[in-house]
Amino acid sequence: MTSSVFNTCLDCADPWALAQFWSQVLGLPIDPANEPGDHEVGIPLAPGHDLLLQLVPEPKTGKNRMHLCLQPDDAREPEVERLLGLGATMLEDHRNPDGTGWAVLADPEGNELCVLRSAAERARTS
Repeated sequence: MTSSVFNTCLDCADPWALAQFWSQVLGLPIDPANEPGDHEVGIPLAPGHDLLLQLVPEPKTGKNRMHLCLQPDDAREPEVERLLGLGATMLEDHRNPDGTGWAVLADPEGNELCVLRSAAERARTS
C-alpha cells in the first residue's frame, strides 16, 4: 500500500491574501469556491493536487522544514525580480557568476521558497 500527496499546505495568518500572492506567482487561479474570510483557500495545481493556504493562530517562528522550489518557464533572474515585485523578500542568494545556484526568497508571510534555474538554463550549463 502507498499514499499520494493530496495537497501541499502552507500555514498562514491570512489565507486569502497569501493565496493572491501565490496565484500570481504560479499564474493559476484561486479555486472559485473560495472567498475572503475562508479558513482554507486552495489553488488547484494539477488534477488531484492543490496548494492549500490554511489559517493558523500562531505566527511563523522559525525556518520551514519543507518549502516549495520553483522552476521558472524562462530565465531565473527575471523571475526572481518578478517575485520580489509581487511582495517576496530575498533571504539568501546562492546564485553564482556561472549561472548555477538558486535564490531563497520568502513569501509575504515569511514562508521560504527557492527559485531554481529554468530547464533551458540548466541545459546550457550542464
